[in-house]
Amino acid sequence: MTLTILSEDEKEVLNVLKDVIDPEIELNIVDLGLVYGIQRNSKTKGIIVSMTLTSIGCPMGDVIMDDAKSVLFNHFPDYKITVQFVWTPKWTPEMATEEGQLHFETH
Repeated sequence: MTLTILSEDEKEVLNVLKDVIDPEIELNIVDLGLVYGIQRNSKTKGIIVSMTLTSIGCPMGDVIMDDAKSVLFNHFPDYKITVQFVWTPKWTPEMATEEGQLHFETH
């Protein structure tokens, strides 16, 4: 799954999220393909991230969500940050970016 066309503001959010690492796979959530949607509204000072996990029962889900909120808040301290999990479509390794695919091939 690829994100729809992103604005420059939304691309900035996506780049910040590359600092969030899935501790079990040791790859960032963007290159894993876990980020399904980003909305950033500069007027209302809000950021909403829709993302998934590699599995519904992922034991690191809370850690990943907290890390995502933390890096976004550190970069956008004046914004209300919302990170929500979605489960459709179900994540598969094929959703990873080219960088993510290379990670899977070498690990």
